[in-house]
Amino acid sequence: MNLASIPSPSTAVWHLGPVPLRAYALCIIAGIVLACIVTDRRMRSRGAPPWAVLDIAVWAVPFGIVGARIYHVLSSPDAYFGEGGNLANAVKVWEGGLGIWGGVAGGALGAWLACRQLGMSFSFVADTIAVGLPLAQAVGRLGNWFNNELYGGKTDLPWGLQVHVMSDTTPGQAMIGPDGEPELREGLYHPTFLYELLWNVGVAGVVYWLDKRFKFGRGRAFALYVMLYTLGRGWIEAMRTDPATMIGGMRLNVWTSIIVFLGAAAFFFLRKGPQEFLIPNVDAAGEPVKGFQVVTEEQYQAFLADGTRPDAVDGPSGDADLPGGSADETDDPSDGGPAHLPAQKISAKD
Repeated sequence: MNLASIPSPSTAVWHLGPVPLRAYALCIIAGIVLACIVTDRRMRSRGAPPWAVLDIAVWAVPFGIVGARIYHVLSSPDAYFGEGGNLANAVKVWEGGLGIWGGVAGGALGAWLACRQLGMSFSFVADTIAVGLPLAQAVGRLGNWFNNELYGGKTDLPWGLQVHVMSDTTPGQAMIGPDGEPELREGLYHPTFLYELLWNVGVAGVVYWLDKRFKFGRGRAFALYVMLYTLGRGWIEAMRTDPATMIGGMRLNVWTSIIVFLGAAAFFFLRKGPQEFLIPNVDAAGEPVKGFQVVTEEQYQAFLADGTRPDAVDGPSGDADLPGGSADETDDPSDGGPAHLPAQKISAKD
């Protein structure tokens, strides 16, 4: 064994009686938990009630997993629709194969639906999750390490990765060689899972720092996350050697990274507006009602100090059942929303 190398696990599935415990699934779950904890802290600091993120997650997580799997299946069609492919394997998420682009799109749809139910600004949620999401992706990449997948080409660098030959008949287990030991592929390989893991941690740190300094609002922190992630994903994707759909000599995910980066950059530089904070909605009598009002940081601090709040406005797209804060542009302070309305004072007991 080369001492200057990174070993890989020879087992990715353990059994607790008849129940299989899959490392890939455990890493995904651990990433989700970490993202929820980080996002909860960011949401609370901006006015959301404790653990409102869980109300978002119960929608976003299943939608995200379905979206991620759909993207993987459509971007790797031969394994499911080609000659010798098996469409029934499309539902076997536990064997690996989740596309981040579909995951983000599906998760965003689920989060949007949750925001409609809660009367909460969608852009507020997007910005607060922009640090936790890349951390979740980083933890999830450990699942690829356990599965001995998503590695790059051969390398003689000290951090080269040992890769096992995984069994086709016993999922999650390495093949056993003639010497009775788990069989390794010849040579060492670029640990692209580790490159992306470290990149994602860096993305989380940069987004946190820049957002704290410049106070991005209206989805711009999320757009920054997307820009930074796609920058790394593009060059890391180009190093991978596993089969992939090719277009114009480049992997599909490289093209996707370029397109998504350009879209996120356009959004980031064209979108305007201050960082969003939330205060709970009340009716004319001062009684709590559904939803939250979007306010600026100054208005939020004034509300915390003595209960002063801007007058409420209608919810998204004129939905009267979602008064106050919402995901619509009309409730943003930069667009003549609550920031420019006369203030009214509500006592703490109200």
